[in-house]
Amino acid sequence: MAQQSPLPGSASGTGGVPQGTGNVAGSTGGSKAAGLSGGVIATLAGGGLLVVFMVQNTEDVTLQFLFWSFTVPLWLFTLIVAILGSIVWIGLGILRRHRRRKARRDARDD
Repeated sequence: MAQQSPLPGSASGTGGVPQGTGNVAGSTGGSKAAGLSGGVIATLAGGGLLVVFMVQNTEDVTLQFLFWSFTVPLWLFTLIVAILGSIVWIGLGILRRHRRRKARRDARDD
């Protein structure tokens, strides 16, 4: 970690920053953006890429499943698949969390 030397003419040794203003309420002192976690940034980036993909793929496609046949725009199919995938992902996370809580509860009761 690099240490900053005080600015010339600064008697306090804080580099020209007045005492008491270095730690604003709510800040952690790190380089985090205001409340944006890695998960939020990844979600926004993934959503942006999904929108770009949907805008570039607007042609109709024919989907065949067993004896059904559907003709839908590719962007709509992509959106439906993304929504279903996110529901499954969230559901698996809920199941995992429930199992871990149950295991901790059982271990505590023993």
